This record gives sequence, C-alpha cells and structure tokens, in this order.
Amino acid sequence: MKIAIVSGKDEGPTKLNAFDNALTSAGIGDVNLIKVSSMLAGNAKIQKLPKLKAGAMVNCVLSEITSDNPGDEITAVIGLAIGEELGCVVETSGINRNPTELIDEAKEMVKYMMDKREVEIKELIIEYSTTKVENIASCISSVVYLNDDIVE
Repeated sequence: MKIAIVSGKDEGPTKLNAFDNALTSAGIGDVNLIKVSSMLAGNAKIQKLPKLKAGAMVNCVLSEITSDNPGDEITAVIGLAIGEELGCVVETSGINRNPTELIDEAKEMVKYMMDKREVEIKELIIEYSTTKVENIASCISSVVYLNDDIVE
C-alpha cells in the first residue's frame, strides 16, 4: 500500500471556495475525494504526492475545518501509526483550540487504536494545518491512498 500525507490552508469568498482552495493548496483539489475509514495495510509506504489525474476517484482520510469568523484560529490534524501488520489513521480539528492539544489528541487516539488491536507502532506521524481566519478560511490534512489508476 502506498500513501501520501498532505495538508493545506487557504481563504476564499465562500466556505466552499475556501475549502476548495485548501484542497488545491494540498495538491488534491482537482480530484474527487472519497472519505474512507482509518485503516492502512501493514508497512504502508509513504511517498510524496504524485500528480493525480484530474477527476480521479481518490480514497482518503480527511480532516477539515472551515470558519467564516475573522480572528478564529482553525486547525486540522491527521495522525497515523504504522505497524508491521496494519496501520491506523485518525483525524481531529478545532476552532480556537491550541494546535498542540489537537496534535496530542490525535496521538492518543491513534495509539489507542493500535493498542486495542495489539499492534506495535513502528512509525507515528502527525500532519496538521493551522491558520488565523481573515475572512473565510479552511484547513485540511489528509492521508491519500495511492494506486496506478489515479496517478498521471
């Protein structure tokens, strides 16, 4: 299994446009995202996001947050733990929450999921995006599942 870990943030004239712009800044704005649950194959390989085919159907775990309240601090966090047998992914987000607290929350959730499955963590990764809202802003973080059908 090959995956990429991405994040992005941006503003826009509407909530939808801000979200779309954040996806685009992360490199996944020109594809159709299919949200999936949070499991990875064992020893998943992380790679840089390749150029994806426009309009491709792309599986992902997505953390997203959007606000139209100027001055808000928004944060989207994705956490993943990879073991030999399998891996787990979690997402969390918040408005006006300390990003460090959200990162710690993601770590605890993904550690719990691995412990519950009695799988030793070989690698723990946190990716996040945070910004202060000027007008309307969105942050995203995602684990993108890669396959030959979606790569240009």
